[in-house]
Amino acid sequence: MPYQAPVREYQFIFDQIVPLAPVVANECFSEATQDLTDAVLNECGKMCEEVMAPLQRPGDMHPAKLENGVVRTSPGFADGYAAIAEGGWVGISALPTHGGMGLPLALNTAMHDMMCGACISLNLCPLLSQGQIEALEHHATEELQNLYLPKLISGEWTGTMNLTEPQAGSDVGALTSKAELQADGTYKISGQKIFITWGEHDVAENICHLVLARLPDGKSGPKGISLFLVPKFIPNADGSLGVRNDLRCVSLEHKLGIHGSPTAVMEFSGATGWLVGQEHNGMACMFTMMNNARLAVGMQGVGVAEGAYQHALAYAMDRKQGRAMIADGTGAIIDHADVRRMLAQMKSEIFAARAIGVACAVAIDMTKATGDADWRARAALLTPITKSFGSDTGVAVADLGVQIHGGMGFVEETAAAQYLRDVRITPIYEGTNGIQAMDLVARKMMDGGAAAFALMDEMVTLASASSSKLAVAVLASIVELRSTTEWLLTQELNDRFAGAVAYQKAFARVLGGYFHLVAAMSGKGKRVRMATIYINSLLPEYMALCAQARSGAGDLYALELDDFAA
Repeated sequence: MPYQAPVREYQFIFDQIVPLAPVVANECFSEATQDLTDAVLNECGKMCEEVMAPLQRPGDMHPAKLENGVVRTSPGFADGYAAIAEGGWVGISALPTHGGMGLPLALNTAMHDMMCGACISLNLCPLLSQGQIEALEHHATEELQNLYLPKLISGEWTGTMNLTEPQAGSDVGALTSKAELQADGTYKISGQKIFITWGEHDVAENICHLVLARLPDGKSGPKGISLFLVPKFIPNADGSLGVRNDLRCVSLEHKLGIHGSPTAVMEFSGATGWLVGQEHNGMACMFTMMNNARLAVGMQGVGVAEGAYQHALAYAMDRKQGRAMIADGTGAIIDHADVRRMLAQMKSEIFAARAIGVACAVAIDMTKATGDADWRARAALLTPITKSFGSDTGVAVADLGVQIHGGMGFVEETAAAQYLRDVRITPIYEGTNGIQAMDLVARKMMDGGAAAFALMDEMVTLASASSSKLAVAVLASIVELRSTTEWLLTQELNDRFAGAVAYQKAFARVLGGYFHLVAAMSGKGKRVRMATIYINSLLPEYMALCAQARSGAGDLYALELDDFAA
């Protein structure tokens, strides 16, 4: 079965689960009427199905290659990227001032979901450009904005994010890249960066790198880091390309998956760069793009999960094997109870993760539209949950997709394994899911749990409007989540960290149950049936997860180093 973009699913979510109407009611998003939203979803879906999905397998089988200092991308990727750029998709949420559409991030979120279901390797290119656009909109000088943003928004140029170094992974403050101020106000940037997604390629004429580096007077650690814009070709004042800058791709990583996405090791050898934001404030500038990138990575997981599910469903409806214990079945393996269990789990998990992601995007949109502190807190709270649950769902669903294929899933010819290989990076991208969990129980609880409790109160209000067994189960889960949150707030930080991943998963489980309940309350039969599967079979995991979240760090640190020996 060819990939089908989940357009109708998003129309349902925007209408009844996480309404887009409150976002559109604000002046800055007033153009995002239902007619426009439907048109955007349909056009994006069409491009994903017709242009991007056919590139999924070629990108895996014919990876990007570095040849004589030039990166050659996978067959068809240049044309695929051109379609993305020409369709205006890079600038869907960028400010109209420099050519963007100015549409809500919620629509951008739907776009990334659909693009990743079609071809995650190609989607990564515009995703990084969008992050750079956002950072420049917030922090760059007017001169830099006027020169770079129109080209980035149009897709003529692409953007990257350069954080990681060989000795500095998640501990970005340990970087050693250097920046030196020049007489003309530019800076010379020197150092090596690794894991740079789409750091070098042949699909656009210029590549603009956002690079973290330290000035000579910069303090050690993250507070002494500055952010610089370092283009591959230094543009002239009119936007035309000038001389080649002193940077190069020295190698491409050989990866488990996303083979069509060139992941570069970049060497900067006194390359010319321009300061973005204030000196020594680079991490704050970079986080402007990283926070929304975390939402996008969560939706990458959801998108790949959708692709894996559709692939597995098609196989299950076609594969004849064994005899199911039901009358008048299809004769295919979808008749078997265990296969049906796996498919139902996949579909219900995707809906839960997708709804959580949209809720996060809407909170970010409402923050932008209103400046309201409560919306800001809601967005901050949902960001780590969205990133972790979306990416974990991608891995779990893709893994089940392989299982449904049986032995055929373990061979590359069926392409089931590609989804699992591709999506496995998402729990690592943009801060590992363990780091997300630590952020949730620490920084996001600095308000005494106010944002978390406010969200729980809203959930209780809606769930209490129903007397169904599903609502009773959801209410019980919220009560336990609240109790666990209250317990966490009384603990030392390391005891919180020990149970942080479990707490994060419990929160997502409860949110998923809540959104499924909302869907069931719409009265649509298929929504009720899928909500019943999730709430009866998957939601009960919250009890074990909450117990694990309360376990503390004592048992972990009672272990001696010899206990870990092989």
